[in-house]
Amino acid sequence: MKTAIVYWSGTGNTEAMANAVLKGALAAGAEADLLTADAFDEAMVDQYDAIAFGCPSMGAEQLEEDEFEPMFEKCAPKLSGKHIALFGSYGWGDGEWMRNWKDQCVELGAVLTTEPVICNEAPDDVATAACEALGKALTE
Repeated sequence: MKTAIVYWSGTGNTEAMANAVLKGALAAGAEADLLTADAFDEAMVDQYDAIAFGCPSMGAEQLEEDEFEPMFEKCAPKLSGKHIALFGSYGWGDGEWMRNWKDQCVELGAVLTTEPVICNEAPDDVATAACEALGKALTE
C-alpha cells in the first residue's frame, strides 16, 4: 500500500510524531513517503492509497495557517473515500483543533482508519507508540 505522511512542524514535536508514523507504516510493509506540507499538493492525493496528515495546534486551536491549512483545503475535495489518519501536538487547550479537524474529515467523506493521535508538547513513549500504531493501522 502506498502511503504518504504529510506534516507541518514548527518546533519539531509533530515532525517526531511523523517519523513514528512512518516507522509504523514501514513496519507494516507499506511503501511510505514522508513529506512536509510545502512538498505536497492536491495533485498528489491520487498517487497514494492512504495519507496521514500531521499538524500541531496553532493560535486559538486551529491548523497552521500559512502552509498546512492552505494545502489541506486544496486536498479536501479529493479526500472522499480516501483512507486517512490525523496526528499532531499541542501546547495548550484540550485538543479542540483535532476534534474539529476530525469532524471536517468525516464531513468530507474521508475514511478515518483510526482515532487521531495528539500529544502535549514533545511525544513521550506512549505518544510515540500511538503514532507507530497509527502508521500500522493506516496501511492495513
